[in-house]
Amino acid sequence: MNVRYTALALAATALLTAGCANREEATPPNVLVAARVATPPVLDGDASDAAWAAAKAIKVELTGGMNFANGKGETLATLKAVYSGDTVYFLVQYADPTNSLRRGPYQKQADGSWKKLKDPADKGGDDNVYYEDKWAMIWNINNSMVNFDKKGCAVACHLGEGKPYGNKYLASEGQLGDMWHMKGSRTAPLGKVDDQYLNHARHDPKTNPNAGRKSDPGGPEYKGFDLVAGKPPFMNPDARPLNAGGKAYIVDGSQVAFDDSKFKPGDEVASYLVFPLKTDRADINVALRWAQGMHTSEVSRKLVTGSKFDVQFADLDARYGFGFAAFDNAQVQHATGDEPLYLRFGK
Repeated sequence: MNVRYTALALAATALLTAGCANREEATPPNVLVAARVATPPVLDGDASDAAWAAAKAIKVELTGGMNFANGKGETLATLKAVYSGDTVYFLVQYADPTNSLRRGPYQKQADGSWKKLKDPADKGGDDNVYYEDKWAMIWNINNSMVNFDKKGCAVACHLGEGKPYGNKYLASEGQLGDMWHMKGSRTAPLGKVDDQYLNHARHDPKTNPNAGRKSDPGGPEYKGFDLVAGKPPFMNPDARPLNAGGKAYIVDGSQVAFDDSKFKPGDEVASYLVFPLKTDRADINVALRWAQGMHTSEVSRKLVTGSKFDVQFADLDARYGFGFAAFDNAQVQHATGDEPLYLRFGK
């Protein structure tokens, strides 16, 4: 009898184990499973951490953007996630042949004057030539984004409406999306992803030009400056132009008075100051690295921030809907996936 029961118990255990394995293998391709790890990755833009080896990647085909390889506006993103203690970590990688940082620089002309470079085809907020590389995630806060499970982030996209590439907003009051907006030459240099959010506000060119796209308290992240007496008022202390390896930005507090004698015609310099994000807007950390045609971002955020503008990963048994997009030297024309993505937490 004991032998028989032992055999039955072993058979039942084998069936349960197989069932668990089948469930793991059956994870849909749009579900990102965060692996639980004892030692979290170091945020340095290097994806060789042992923690990332414990995580299963998902692949996201991104289309419909601008630039990228051969100007097709397409790329392939690889996402991984792990969690440790009270923090979740993401690894974001995607192909991009160029590291774009020249966001609207000033350029010295042959006659000694200075002008700001901009996309000649830009009809307003749609520069695809002199900009920066970015990526973004939008999280469905408390499943409030109606039809997200069918359309993903497309529920927030509205073409036309007075802008070359449309507006972003949600259908009605009470719907909220948590937007993580990594800006390659404005927030990443100071180790942050801009923590923003989406609501239902409609576009108004005078009173609400950004429609439903808002920023958490704790900014700004940057501020542009105009020419003064025909020249930039500030420069970086090293007086190194962008086209000679200089910075595309100036960290506030480090700026020095502009010295025109340091530059020759064709040289480019920064046109804006960047500021450390604070409080609610500074919740998301990032280390960004571009090498051999690949962007790599290592990202961290507390599971629970307590902010009403953030997704709260409080229930590790729940799934969390999100979308991902990448921008190649584009202000707004981003490449996106076709379906919603979901984050789950492994045990």
